Amino acid sequence: MPVKEFKLPDVGEGVAEGELVSWLVAPGDRVEEDQPVAEVETDKALVEVPSSYDGTVEELFVEEGDVVPVGDVIISFRVGEDDGDAGGEADGADAAPGDEPRGEAEGSEPGAADADPDAADGDSEPATSSGRTFAPPSARRLARELGVDIAAVDGSGPGGRISEADVRAHAEGGGGDDAGDSGSDEAPAPTPTDVGSGGRKSAVKKRGEDGSAGSASTAAPSAGAPEPAGRETTLATPATRKVARELGVDIDDVPTDETRDGEAFVTGEDVRAYAEALESGTAADSATEPEPVDVDAGGAAAGSATAGAGATTGTGVTDADATTGSADETVPYRGVRRTIGKQMERSKFTAPHVTHHDTAEVDALVEAREELKPRAEEAGVRLTYMPFVMKAIVAGLKEYPYLNSELREDDEEIVLKKEYNLGIAVATDAGLMVPVVEDVDEKGLFELAAEVSDLAARARERKLKPAEMKGGTFSITNFGAIGGEYATPIINYPETAILGLGAIEERPVARDGEVVAAPTLPLSLSIDHRVIDGAVAAEFANTVMEHLEHPLLLLTQ
Repeated sequence: MPVKEFKLPDVGEGVAEGELVSWLVAPGDRVEEDQPVAEVETDKALVEVPSSYDGTVEELFVEEGDVVPVGDVIISFRVGEDDGDAGGEADGADAAPGDEPRGEAEGSEPGAADADPDAADGDSEPATSSGRTFAPPSARRLARELGVDIAAVDGSGPGGRISEADVRAHAEGGGGDDAGDSGSDEAPAPTPTDVGSGGRKSAVKKRGEDGSAGSASTAAPSAGAPEPAGRETTLATPATRKVARELGVDIDDVPTDETRDGEAFVTGEDVRAYAEALESGTAADSATEPEPVDVDAGGAAAGSATAGAGATTGTGVTDADATTGSADETVPYRGVRRTIGKQMERSKFTAPHVTHHDTAEVDALVEAREELKPRAEEAGVRLTYMPFVMKAIVAGLKEYPYLNSELREDDEEIVLKKEYNLGIAVATDAGLMVPVVEDVDEKGLFELAAEVSDLAARARERKLKPAEMKGGTFSITNFGAIGGEYATPIINYPETAILGLGAIEERPVARDGEVVAAPTLPLSLSIDHRVIDGAVAAEFANTVMEHLEHPLLLLTQ
């Protein structure tokens, strides 16, 4: 029956690549058209990738954590078969009899919905809410190499998800399969040949090829500890570097005869074979531990190995750390975090920033909000100060349109926007995200409060759609919610201005010749000085403050 390859689709305008965060299916799973099969983090958001076919998952071509260019094959399906035929192939990758199509992944832990292609009987799988074993392809491959029944491994991750460490712990505890078990006979899952930033090449291993765990470059080690390669540059996939860190192996020391673009290329099997050789060599003779070289070619620090005990000093340990007992951690700079960095860099080095600071006395605003809160609660809305600020900003933008503009340098023109779409910066675990509230001038306070609350909640849960972060004309960042009065916000380029809000607190103010305590709101307005003069920025800030200090003026908007 036909096998259809599925390529990573264009999951957002201008998106060139994405990091495959987690698989939601595994080889042998039955899937339906439009059913999510993977979670992919692009430079804009975390999105679910739906299947284009009804059929059975044949093979996964990339590992979790791999960065995949749009258009690369990530998965294949056998199509045109009935559910009853799903278990009839001899390659061991089909679903067990009785498997049902997987439902939506929303009811399970993120990334914890992988099915078990290795179990021959559904009764042997551990009890989970979906009746399946949750493990990434790398953990399944390791289980096959070590002769471990993946269904018998206790997962330590969310929802019982099984990691490579869980598989190794199970194997060391005597939980390996017999030689005749189907899990040990199956060919290993494919290993993508990601050559890093210099260009990605995918070499797809079809099932039925040689299933040996080692590669040509990992011949059995001789007695004694192996000689480290000591290279300066090594190419490897992110999954392979992760294995090296977990095993405490310096990837530059792993022997290999394989090359990519003239540079040494190391696979996960090479790393494991080298780690085993280190351990067995040290056990055979009390040789001195090899000095680890801590920084690999990709800039990620690898953990050093304590060869005699087979222990590691942790991810990202340097020579100095090993002696002082501290341990640095390396975090991949990609996905949303990398996009934020590039956007900030582009904005800061393209638009000359000037920041105007001022403070609004907001006694009347505080009173107005307190009066409206009960009505908002009756409507099921939590009323914050943000909707008032948004309406005040729109009043300022209408009076000073150059702050609601875009400079198109190539065309040598400034576009004065007629829409008032305000981006609201939201702090998330992945970094700062800016969902956009459209047509603020046409919405009431309660409607704005509900929309801002919804967008902020979905931003923190990584459930925003890419379209919900586009089309902004002016941005707001509320650093006062965390703490602080003033800042120098970076413009959300290609916009030309951003307003930062401090915390509303009682501060000393001068009134009628006396210093009294009054609630004040610090404002920090950053502008693109190519488009906006300092005087215009000050006048805009005065208009915003006037509407905040006299909230009845907001009724005119």
